[in-house]
Amino acid sequence: MTLNPATPEFAARLGDLLPADILCPVAARYLEEPRGRYKGQVGVLALPRNVTEVATLVGAANEARVPVVPYGGGTGLVGGQVMPQGPAPLVISLERMNAIRGVYPTENVLVAEAGVVLADVQAAAQAQDRLFPLSLAAEGSARIGGNLSTNAGGVNVLRYGNARDLCLGLEAVLPTGEIWQGLSRLRKDNTGYDLRGLLIGAEGTLGIITAAALKLSPVPVGMGTAVFVVPSPEAALELLALARSRLGEAVSAFELIHRQGLEFLQQVMPQVRLPFGDLPDWCVLMDVGLAGGLDPSAALEDLFVAAAEAGWAQDGTIAQSEAQRQELWTMRESIPEANRLVGSISSHDISVPISSIPEFIIRGTEKLAALGPFRINCFGHLGDGNLHFNIYAPMGESREAYKPRTAEIQAAVHDLVHELGGSFSAEHGVGRMKTDDLERYGDPVRLGAMKAIKAALDPQGIMNPGAVLKA
Repeated sequence: MTLNPATPEFAARLGDLLPADILCPVAARYLEEPRGRYKGQVGVLALPRNVTEVATLVGAANEARVPVVPYGGGTGLVGGQVMPQGPAPLVISLERMNAIRGVYPTENVLVAEAGVVLADVQAAAQAQDRLFPLSLAAEGSARIGGNLSTNAGGVNVLRYGNARDLCLGLEAVLPTGEIWQGLSRLRKDNTGYDLRGLLIGAEGTLGIITAAALKLSPVPVGMGTAVFVVPSPEAALELLALARSRLGEAVSAFELIHRQGLEFLQQVMPQVRLPFGDLPDWCVLMDVGLAGGLDPSAALEDLFVAAAEAGWAQDGTIAQSEAQRQELWTMRESIPEANRLVGSISSHDISVPISSIPEFIIRGTEKLAALGPFRINCFGHLGDGNLHFNIYAPMGESREAYKPRTAEIQAAVHDLVHELGGSFSAEHGVGRMKTDDLERYGDPVRLGAMKAIKAALDPQGIMNPGAVLKA
């Protein structure tokens, strides 16, 4: 399907249909993505204030066969928010649609427009003594529409699930410009195909999410955080099993951290305090949230004693205050920024079955050692099988010298992930960066069904072309 650029004539047509301030000058941030791997283009930038204006924009684009790129907080890491090739698109930013439409504490539901920043959703829930548990490093700038469009994960998936698990209903504009009024607060609605689930994780290729009904949870009465030094990833898995057997669903986060990530923090972010004298090869950071007045510190102390007796923990630090708890999480959440400052040759957001994690780390490290003297920073959400397995040039050498080998490195890592029954994209999505991987590793029947759905809902092919499915 041939698409047309968003020309000045198309902008003039939109100007006849919408208030004058909806179309805006293009700022540099709409052309960039965090890792600098893609440079986007914008024919027309629109900042609508309500769903009717979004529908007008999309309907006009569909009629004119102009590509549409939805834009949230711009924090995506796979290039889904920028369109570097093809006709210059209409970029629709949801940033002005930033209202909390309602909070229903007795229902544990919050209704937010797509442009609300994730941290503001969390704060609105907290104001009603509720928790919105989606939490990730970019929560101060990521917007909830983008979080849903990419099915974001983060650190609390172990207990609360991905973004898809935290959403009850959606309001969305489909590629035809029609508004789907699916903003249900119901927890049971067994009336046919799950359009909500289809739009979540579609990365703007099937429509634009404009509002969502989100699940809230009670705030745990007692929050506890600890970092335990472990002798190996195998021991970390045993510790996770022990923690869950003792504390059940109270374990909300369980993060694996390798020495390389801590060394990067010391190298480029020395202001981040580390709770170690000597850096360990492996450690885990965990959060627990207990109800009923139970003491989380005592529970973590008992867990450490049992783990140490079994040989699964060698040392540990248990936060004794909220400030200490935040300090431990600052360490973890600063690792991605340290990675960026050091500069990777190749970064991988992968998942494998949890029991296969030690095998993946051993075999993946061996594969990379056979290719060269690379540094590997392996860290991530051990509790749900999602690791970030990032590759760096040897100490003192420039990553640019190794950039020609990026494809070779990615193939080695992703081939192993596929062999172990895993996914080459655990939480970041496919975007434009991983469309070749989807073609290579995706089940052909599933791919065929995805293409059929895309053709049915977006027959003109205007919605975020080139993302998820190859254009």
